[in-house]
Amino acid sequence: MWQSLPLPQSQLCLSAVLKCGQSFRWVAVGSPPEYRFCLRDRVVCLNQSPTTLFYRTFLPYPQPSALPQQHIAEAETLVWLKDYFQLDVDLQKLYAEWAARDKVFSSIETRFAGIRMLRQDPFENLISFICSSNNNIGRITKMVQALCKHYSAPLLSIPDPSDPLVEVEYHPFPSPSVLAAPGVEATLRDLGFGYRAKFIQRTAQMLVDTHGSGELAEKFLANLRNTPTEEARQELLKFMGVGRKVADCVLLMSLDKKEVVPVDTHVHQIAIKHYGLKGSLNAKSNMTPKLYEEINTKLVAVWGDYAGWAHSVLFTSDLKAFSAHGVETAETTALPTPPPTPSPLKRKGGVPEGDVPPSPLIGRAKRRRT
Repeated sequence: MWQSLPLPQSQLCLSAVLKCGQSFRWVAVGSPPEYRFCLRDRVVCLNQSPTTLFYRTFLPYPQPSALPQQHIAEAETLVWLKDYFQLDVDLQKLYAEWAARDKVFSSIETRFAGIRMLRQDPFENLISFICSSNNNIGRITKMVQALCKHYSAPLLSIPDPSDPLVEVEYHPFPSPSVLAAPGVEATLRDLGFGYRAKFIQRTAQMLVDTHGSGELAEKFLANLRNTPTEEARQELLKFMGVGRKVADCVLLMSLDKKEVVPVDTHVHQIAIKHYGLKGSLNAKSNMTPKLYEEINTKLVAVWGDYAGWAHSVLFTSDLKAFSAHGVETAETTALPTPPPTPSPLKRKGGVPEGDVPPSPLIGRAKRRRT
């Protein structure tokens, strides 16, 4: 059953936030799109109208025999949604503040409303952005999804709303211990990860060797949320394949460092085009530490404490894939209706009738690929 949360699209626009290069595991199915994401013990599905966010939860055991657990799971999913989308932050208020400070922002705020920063799992965020090196959103998405499919057993399958006869499998993100195994690098190279294969395996190995296996490695990363920005950045820079830009993406997108502005060539061009930074729009400049810091300092001065959030709006507005975003059409103004709940899903491996279902609490799934 769909649950609802009153939330205007000016506070959250799924079609922008979930496709602008922050997270790479959301899957859009059906029309109007339903967005699905596999957590460690469930799949969360989202849909929205201009005034309401709709959500539902699929668990890896038969729903009819687990209705009390289902109600608990929906309540937990709501808690997760509020944390993941940082809904305690009033985005409309931030947009008004940025527009007052920045004429460039004021020119796009209406068309690109509802773009907020996600609060992701730090390990998934770290590995995903190691994959982002010299890459584009489409290819990063394919790599991250291949990583999950190969190194994480399917949690469950759900019918595709466009074709209920087609079952779609959903895989959680693999743990540091799984990706730290010696053979991971070779396998990832075979899967097309290139030089990033070594970075992924070595980073996971460094986490496990230094901070422990299981949840200990992930807790270390999560605890960086309570560490000063520069200290947290230096910890991230210790990992293989992590430079200043990747570290800053992780600081912003999973470690609560809202003021951090990740700088790449794209952001550099925005700074030259709109904010008076010296340089050529036609020539590729070498991103030196001095230039990186100069761009970061300038943009933080323009946007203030939530500069990283504002940067994401400008970044999205400048992407070719979003050239038609926000343009009024019959499709964009129509009220989407949540599709009906599909038939009972299939759990990989199954649960015999009468068995006690696993705890629905959000946490690391106990099943591991061996």
